[in-house]
Amino acid sequence: MEVFAIFAPSKQNIKMKKDTHPKEYRMVVFKDFSCGDAFLTRSCAPTSDKITWEDGKEYPLVKLEISSKSHPFFTGKMKFVDTAGRIDKFNKKFATTRYAKKDE
Repeated sequence: MEVFAIFAPSKQNIKMKKDTHPKEYRMVVFKDFSCGDAFLTRSCAPTSDKITWEDGKEYPLVKLEISSKSHPFFTGKMKFVDTAGRIDKFNKKFATTRYAKKDE
C-alpha cells in the first residue's frame, strides 16, 4: 500500500506582495439595467454616476448590462442582450463566409 503525504509550505516561507489591493473601498450600488435589479456592496470601481438608495443616502452607481439576476446560466432562460449591435455585426460578418446558408 502506497501512502502519499501532502506538504503545504510553512507560513514562514510565504511572502505576500505589498500594496497590491486598493485601499479606497466605499459603498457602491451596482444596477443591472436589463432587469432593473440593484445591490449595494463595497467596491473601488470608478464611476461618476450617483443614485439614491433605499436608505435615502446617495451612493456611486455602476451600470451593468448583465448580472446573476439576468444571466441565462443563473435564470435558466435564454435571452439575447444586444446593446451594441453585436449580434447584427456578427450575422453580417458570418453571411460572407462559406459556412453561411445560401438562400436558394
